[in-house]
Amino acid sequence: MTTTPAREIRSATLTVPGAERAWDVRPAAPGSPPAPPLLLVGSPMAAAGFGTLSGSFPDRTVLTYDPRGSERSRRTDGATTSTPQEHAGDLAAVIEAAGGGPVDVFASSGGAVNALELVVHHPELVRTLVAHEPPSIPVLPDRAEASAATHAVADAYARDGFGAGMTGFIRLVSHRGPVPADLGPVPDPAAFGLPAGDDGSRDDVMLGQNLLPCTHHEHDVQALRAAPVRIVLAVGEESAGELAHRGGEGMAARLGTEPVVFPGGHAGFLGGEYGQTGEPEAFAARLREVLAGAA
Repeated sequence: MTTTPAREIRSATLTVPGAERAWDVRPAAPGSPPAPPLLLVGSPMAAAGFGTLSGSFPDRTVLTYDPRGSERSRRTDGATTSTPQEHAGDLAAVIEAAGGGPVDVFASSGGAVNALELVVHHPELVRTLVAHEPPSIPVLPDRAEASAATHAVADAYARDGFGAGMTGFIRLVSHRGPVPADLGPVPDPAAFGLPAGDDGSRDDVMLGQNLLPCTHHEHDVQALRAAPVRIVLAVGEESAGELAHRGGEGMAARLGTEPVVFPGGHAGFLGGEYGQTGEPEAFAARLREVLAGAA
């Protein structure tokens, strides 16, 4: 009986302005046909979330990284927020450290917001970008209501701590359809299995550092349209009506394209990472089709 050896992962630390960031390279299997590296991007989700998806591309060199403030990476400047522009600079630094572009990019959620910003500022580094469900409030018809609801989540976190903030966040991102003017009071965190108390910390990488800068970022649509990059907006077949799904549809409309539907929902590529399982095999197959230009 033979077993397939575990795929080699080479990890390193990259120092950039304001942060020290961990990143990884999974080299392509020997004998694989030539292809650009594939960069997998989340935010604030770290490289660990792409363990399953990266395993579906043994024929590609796969790059992953931990965004500033997430898991193995840390901020060194004391800043309490991280902007898409900063994240885009970090992504460019990873690509350059790995040998330069152009690379193919799959980016999900906040990572999709950051990768779109990468294309704005460094289009020469990207061949194809698949931007999966960017939670972009400015492209929504109900942007005012969605903005108010997102600020309410941030306010609940600032006032009452992680449990209240995360409860409000879960309710908002799982809401289907236009966001109403008032979602009502934040539910009891205990009903979601979250702590009801407040430990006094306010440094959560999502609720504190990224929530408002990410969701409210206005992309330069003219620059995205002019970039010599194939940009594909992607949405989940099971997440219709949710804020991030509608963000993907709205961004596609601004770019004059149609979104490509992927299996599963917002977390369709996960294979048990962070306790969530989507449809990783079908998701990877769809991504391979899209990257090959077949969809």
